[in-house]
Amino acid sequence: MVGNQLHAKTEMGPMVRECDAARVKSWVDEAAKEGARILCGGDRDGTMMQATLLDDAKTGMKVCREELFGPALAVLRVKDIDEAIKLANDTNFGLSAGVFTQDIDAAMRFSREVDSGNIHINWGPLWRTDGMPYGGMKQSGIGREGPKYAIEEMTEMKAVVIHSQ
Repeated sequence: MVGNQLHAKTEMGPMVRECDAARVKSWVDEAAKEGARILCGGDRDGTMMQATLLDDAKTGMKVCREELFGPALAVLRVKDIDEAIKLANDTNFGLSAGVFTQDIDAAMRFSREVDSGNIHINWGPLWRTDGMPYGGMKQSGIGREGPKYAIEEMTEMKAVVIHSQ
């Protein structure tokens, strides 16, 4: 249920700004017009955008080419690991990538060959520990976060030498 995040039954709160919800809705609608199927969600009311799953998405669709920053997921099907790696690398972004497979060798190959700051095997990009370096490659992000990495990113190094008599 989409709604006020202070209510116990709410599963997902609103987007920050109405213009962001409108953008997500327009990209979802555009993908549907281009042949993607909306399997669930897709509706919007003000800043409330339903979680949306798009199937039969194509690589040229905006929902696949740009960072959506909203509650929608486009499913792209591939025939083999080679196509999955090629597809995952065919982007200007590289924050997170994932693959679902029972073949551990294919999963490890995917993790080595895909240019992404975070690789998820048989899971979505929702899991991480604070000790992990979190950040993207290519045009995703501006560095790494996580306690150690955030301190390094947000600290200006300076040497101070005190001479005493």
